[in-house]
Amino acid sequence: MEDGIEEIVKEKTSADHLLYVSLKYTKTCDVILNLLSRWKSLLEISFDTILEQKFDNGKIPHMPTNPKQRIEFMKKYFKKNPDIEAAIPLYIFFKRIPDLNKTRSGEFRKNVNLKVIEPTRTTDINLEKLGEYSEIMDTFVKDVKKLLL
Repeated sequence: MEDGIEEIVKEKTSADHLLYVSLKYTKTCDVILNLLSRWKSLLEISFDTILEQKFDNGKIPHMPTNPKQRIEFMKKYFKKNPDIEAAIPLYIFFKRIPDLNKTRSGEFRKNVNLKVIEPTRTTDINLEKLGEYSEIMDTFVKDVKKLLL
């Protein structure tokens, strides 16, 4: 479990650096995309580590074999945990971003914006939205640490 926690902390540190240092100085959509990818990776590692621990302790019947099963297990076994529940839709969204249409605006300026176009809605990912995501990720990581220790 220690390896899992270390890996989670490492991913979180890298994501924080992208958000607070790289994005501050470059203000490009590529940095935003890298940050979202890093958060997706952080969520995957966290989900896997949690599920592994639950499986080892006999709390879940078997390990999920694919990402869709992983999400279903997380929804089922953590429906009473609002911080983990809040991270699941974010994970699904982050996972879909590479396949969705995106437009860039305001690069190299304070109002850098990545517009992600889904069939049913459009999401503007700007500095304010990244701040919201960051809060969700911070509380999620704190919760995961408590769960694993």
